[in-house]
Amino acid sequence: MLTIKDLFDIKAIDGIKLVAGEKGMNKEISLVNIMENPDKFDWLSTNELLLSTGYIFKDNEELQNKIIMELSEINCSGLCIKVKRYFDKIPQNMIDQANKYGLPLLELPFEYTLSQVISIINEKVSGRYDLLNRKALDFHNTMFRIALDGGGINSISSMLSETISNPILFLDKDWSLLHYSEHKDNNVLLEYCLDLAKGRQAFPKEFLDSMPKNISKMKKSIKRIFYLEELKIKCRILPVAVANDIYGYIVVWQTVRELTEFDYIVLQQAATIMALERIKAKEIEEVKLRIRQDFYDDLLTGKITSSDTIQTLCELHGLNTTYKYHCMVVNIEYDEIDFYEDIVASKKSLENMVKKCVDLIYSISIKANGEVTCFHRNNRIILLIGQYKNRIPISISDAKQFANVIYNLLSSEIDNNSLLIGIGRQYDTIHSVHKSFTEAIESVRLMERFDQKEGISHFEEHSIYHLLDSNIKDIELEDFFMKHLGKIYEHDRLHKTNYIVTLENYFINNLNISETAKAMFLHRNTLIYRIEKIKDILNTNLKNSEELLQIQLALKIFRLLYKALTVE
Repeated sequence: MLTIKDLFDIKAIDGIKLVAGEKGMNKEISLVNIMENPDKFDWLSTNELLLSTGYIFKDNEELQNKIIMELSEINCSGLCIKVKRYFDKIPQNMIDQANKYGLPLLELPFEYTLSQVISIINEKVSGRYDLLNRKALDFHNTMFRIALDGGGINSISSMLSETISNPILFLDKDWSLLHYSEHKDNNVLLEYCLDLAKGRQAFPKEFLDSMPKNISKMKKSIKRIFYLEELKIKCRILPVAVANDIYGYIVVWQTVRELTEFDYIVLQQAATIMALERIKAKEIEEVKLRIRQDFYDDLLTGKITSSDTIQTLCELHGLNTTYKYHCMVVNIEYDEIDFYEDIVASKKSLENMVKKCVDLIYSISIKANGEVTCFHRNNRIILLIGQYKNRIPISISDAKQFANVIYNLLSSEIDNNSLLIGIGRQYDTIHSVHKSFTEAIESVRLMERFDQKEGISHFEEHSIYHLLDSNIKDIELEDFFMKHLGKIYEHDRLHKTNYIVTLENYFINNLNISETAKAMFLHRNTLIYRIEKIKDILNTNLKNSEELLQIQLALKIFRLLYKALTVE
């Protein structure tokens, strides 16, 4: 083991002096490095001896003090500054700081190059690595056996915490908690300071925002201070990454003791094992997801006809065959994907967006009048909402009320999108849920047919349109319309009137003059005049039930075929 004190016995660098930090004379040296970058702190590790010409901090007293403090907190071995280049002597404020923190501050004679010193000291250091490597190999073998035996991150976390004598948190790539291991000697309990609910972010946003953007490229741990009331807790964060793909993070809650060089080695090894665990878990989840997707696809297309098969698969995937179900479909037009030239990047952006939408919907699922199952297909989110059979059937207004909650939430949380939500009817058995899905899809299609960019619609509101649009050819619909309302249409087109809209509102308000006038913001006499003109043009008194039915159908056809017509 080479210490700061041993440096003064090395003849090849005779003349090196200790100017401050005598308390750290026994600090161990494991590596020698050059520091000429003020932003390099995240890349340093414990027991490093840093060499510098002093150029980066020669005119900045604040930076000089910060460097001493940071190197001390990282538990570096010391700082050695080459004099007579940018400093005639080491500044007094750095000497004072080094004495305060117990960080050895050394003076290197001008005649030595930094590369010479690195080579000389590393040669002395190299002999101690045999023992360290043997200890690290033993730890790696133990950790690898845990992984092979299926111990998972729980066992890995416990062993790692015990080895480095500090509490440990394992987080996923979104900083959500996977597992944590408390330590018996920790006086600053994790549960007091952090949110330890699995699947939620353990650390507050301001702490996470302090992480460097290029953290996936870092092969070493970084230090951050966690502040809570009067507490300042030192944390070491190590990214779990493979080829710059982040799989998670290991966070050391450094409250029991300082980390040693061996601790940093086992952290790196634990990160490798954890990466393998996360990759394995991801592959297993993807297989489960494909199986689940195949089941939902078959269920929603009506391919599963066997009652026993439905019973078995529903139990496996969390659906209740004793419930009555209805379906909602959220169709999302996500404008942001148009900004990507790369198809893969575009698809990934869409995938991340719809996953976020699914999570948001689950967060408000308690507001649904039933039990919610939610998943996505491309840019569509599909909801299956189940109720006990003895409950009152869900009404159109109740279904639309929950759809409105979803609409408002997604609109506020997801930028650059437009939403259409279609709702199918409720069916008594899950065997018929494919009908509700088809109806929800049809509701979305009809809204698109009417050039709606946003909105909510229940299939019952569009059932007549569905009947007309799905079963009769456009030319036959147009013939029917022209036969019954063609004269009104031509009159509006030639004279710039709006009699069709007036007639439409008249039927919506059940042929009530007062209600129609109120809805259209017209004077009652004005409306009466228009109705009389319509009667004259159509040569009808608007009282024959058969004629009224034909006119209503013609108005529905008008909305299908002439939706682009602008009338006021």
